[in-house]
Amino acid sequence: MSNIEILKRLYKDYTSKFLKNILLSVFFTLLLAGSTSAVAYLLDPAIKHLFLEKDQTLAIIIPGLIILAFLVKGSSLYLAKVIMINVAEEIRKNIQVDMFSSLINADTKLIDNKHSGKFVTNLINDVSMITNLVSTAILNLFKDSLTLIGLLGVMFYQNWKLALVAIIMIPLASIAAKSLGKRIGKVSNQQMNKAGILNTYLIEIFKNHKLTKIFQKELFEKKRAYEYINNLKETSKKINIIFVRASPIMEILTGVMIAFLIYISAKLVLRNELEVSNFFSFLAAMMLAYQPVRSLATLNITVQQGIMGARRVLPIIDEIPEISDKKNASELMITEGQIKFENVKFNYHQKEGEILRSISLDIPGRKMTALVGQSGAGKSTILNLIPRFYNTKEGEIKIDGKSINEATIYSLRKNISLVSQDTTLFDDTIKNNISYANLDASQKEIEEAAKYSFADEFIKNLPEGYNTVIGENGIRLSGGEKQRISIARAILKKSPIILLDEATSSLDAETESKIQKAINFLTKGRTTIVIAHRLSTILNSDKIYVINKGQVIGEGKHDDLLKTSTEYKNFYEKQIQRS
Repeated sequence: MSNIEILKRLYKDYTSKFLKNILLSVFFTLLLAGSTSAVAYLLDPAIKHLFLEKDQTLAIIIPGLIILAFLVKGSSLYLAKVIMINVAEEIRKNIQVDMFSSLINADTKLIDNKHSGKFVTNLINDVSMITNLVSTAILNLFKDSLTLIGLLGVMFYQNWKLALVAIIMIPLASIAAKSLGKRIGKVSNQQMNKAGILNTYLIEIFKNHKLTKIFQKELFEKKRAYEYINNLKETSKKINIIFVRASPIMEILTGVMIAFLIYISAKLVLRNELEVSNFFSFLAAMMLAYQPVRSLATLNITVQQGIMGARRVLPIIDEIPEISDKKNASELMITEGQIKFENVKFNYHQKEGEILRSISLDIPGRKMTALVGQSGAGKSTILNLIPRFYNTKEGEIKIDGKSINEATIYSLRKNISLVSQDTTLFDDTIKNNISYANLDASQKEIEEAAKYSFADEFIKNLPEGYNTVIGENGIRLSGGEKQRISIARAILKKSPIILLDEATSSLDAETESKIQKAINFLTKGRTTIVIAHRLSTILNSDKIYVINKGQVIGEGKHDDLLKTSTEYKNFYEKQIQRS
């Protein structure tokens, strides 16, 4: 996408709806330009009549007009900026909402394959750059352009020869700023990448604070943080240095111009081609033009930064999920909840080998099916494919004879609940964490779900009960308490299909026993697929599949597999020995 296309896109999607506000701001900038030009123009009669001719009739009028001009200038600038601030914040909000909407709807693999900190950087820093482009840059463009035009008019009115000389300054400044803007654009990309890496690191380090302490890695992490922060500092320093380079360039150009104009003016005064009052009025106009010229010259830098930010943000907004409803997709109606995998192949990355290799499974409805195998065998991948977190490479997955690709994603996921080892909770109340499954659930329904998951046992002992805020990812709760809330959430959803991924992992025997009872209630009469590291929890499963390197190497009930599957028998005997 070219720079022009990006600017058109930003105007169409985000700026055009505020056109009336922008035009109103332009009107006030017009008043600003006029009042600034009036100040420069009034110096001519002030010097000529008050000081040279000593005419006191204008002693009150001219100062009064100057005060009025400054009053109009200040008020206009204030109103123009307030309007554009409101426009800018609305644009910022709209871009951030669009970006978040795209991310929340994005495929799981997009989130998995990128540092989460980079998305945060895109959402905050890049959007700020875009906001500056479509608001601040617009305001400055009109404000400074109109002011400059007005001041140039005064300068030409006073002496057209001097005005022509002064105009040379403008293209020189623009050429210098254009070069600086291109350099800023390149370095800005580096800055955003490094900021993203730092954000990701900070998210991880705060999340794993206890891990750092127990392994006494405070010094190591300080050194690592210093490296990330220093790298970002060096890049930010480059950008700021490029920015300030504009100042000496503009100062030198201005100094040379003033010196040259004084020299020419002296010649013209000696020839009686220029009056002293005209010169001072001209000089005032030129000095007032210094700021808008400087601002316009550096405007390219703001534009380049905004465009680079848009290059990073717009692709995220435009991200089209691969996993989406087909045109003729229909609602999935669960009757028995039978799930079939038919020669399913899958890999997460094209360069990697297949995780699942033509795997076929027949999972009976309203019964419990267990998946057993070594770590990395493909068990969790099987669970991830059922709600279509990922699409299969080849083969089909059917529920009650209907391909999940033919069902709407909403109806598919509505019928599935997932309880995993890595429980996800929000920094919110227990009530809101449970009701996340059903926002319309009553307090009674929430409490019933908590009772069936044995979560009510500890909730009622908390100071604020169900209104207790549990901290980031439930930091104030134990692993077993988190898991019970997760199960309560799944109970409240009332899905006919339950996926359990190591749901009782890393729990003590007593807690596991309670959670197992909660799971028994959750899964009763529902199609359940369970991955368990402890075979004792799945011995009574209606069917057990032994998975190895993405293939089924054994299936049947526990007793049958002890006779027919060497790998399953080895799993079982090892666990007996450990216990």
